[in-house]
Amino acid sequence: MDRRTFLSTVAGGLVAGPLSADAQPAQKVFRVGYLAGGGRTPDSAPPGPLRESLRSLGYVEGKNVAYEARFAEGTLERLPGLAAELVRLRVDVIATNGGPATLAAKQATSTIPIVMAVAAGDAVATGLVASLARPGANVTGLTDESIQLSAKRMELLKEAVPKAALIAVLWNANDPGMTLRYREIEKAARTLQVEVQALGVREPDDFAAAFSAMTHRRPDAMFLVADGLTTLNRQRFVEFAATHRIPTMYEWNFIVREGGLMSYGPGMEDSLHQAALYIDRILKGAKPTALPAEQPTRYYLAVNLKTATTLGLTIPPSFLQRADQVIE
Repeated sequence: MDRRTFLSTVAGGLVAGPLSADAQPAQKVFRVGYLAGGGRTPDSAPPGPLRESLRSLGYVEGKNVAYEARFAEGTLERLPGLAAELVRLRVDVIATNGGPATLAAKQATSTIPIVMAVAAGDAVATGLVASLARPGANVTGLTDESIQLSAKRMELLKEAVPKAALIAVLWNANDPGMTLRYREIEKAARTLQVEVQALGVREPDDFAAAFSAMTHRRPDAMFLVADGLTTLNRQRFVEFAATHRIPTMYEWNFIVREGGLMSYGPGMEDSLHQAALYIDRILKGAKPTALPAEQPTRYYLAVNLKTATTLGLTIPPSFLQRADQVIE
């Protein structure tokens, strides 16, 4: 064997031979996108509970998962462009927060799986999925029970404030899911024989007009319908309620922890944990069409007694006994 043949043989053997223990194949890094219509998180990443739940399922940042998050910060017109960015980055799945974010992602791609991580209103009624059992297309995840939830929240608000005759309702009129929820609130109000003061907003500047309307005609209670825009501006609403001593119903308990009076709805951490389970199954090969959309299995009633005292409101003991969380 001449020298050239010997070197070729040795090189071929090295290429074809088994990998050493220190040269294992690189592990696939999944790219998880996150799209929200509201404000960005403190670290500009997907919410901590979502990442923590995925970590518990074996997805470790810097090892086998990377995140790409985009936030419209209340300007819903930005969502299509942000969704297009995630598609260009070729993420493996997009988790969404809110109906407009889900719609933007759905319009941006028909192939990348989309998981509604935070209930996007009634996803069936707004056409985001065909049905709970058979969501169709590339969208699945968590959805709301608009009719039942709206009626229950109004009943609880009326129970806590029995003399309430005029209830102001503030919602994002640009969001079809939240408009649907508002209409159900109107129906519930008629059943409870209370009047609704309708205050639809479409951009941050509209809040001043809503507050002015309530200053001129003070409601007995208020109801804030949660979406990206209203949640981003929630502190303005909490401060207005405190200044004018108006009892208010919210949809998420974290607003009650921040000073709101009461809330009734699913737990944010519960929702994000459930979304992580969807993402895990999709990254392991499941198709969105094979994963039925789900409604939250548990709803929490939270009450802030410190805020009640500030408002001069006495919450009935029977009401407090049913509360899952009482902040004193």
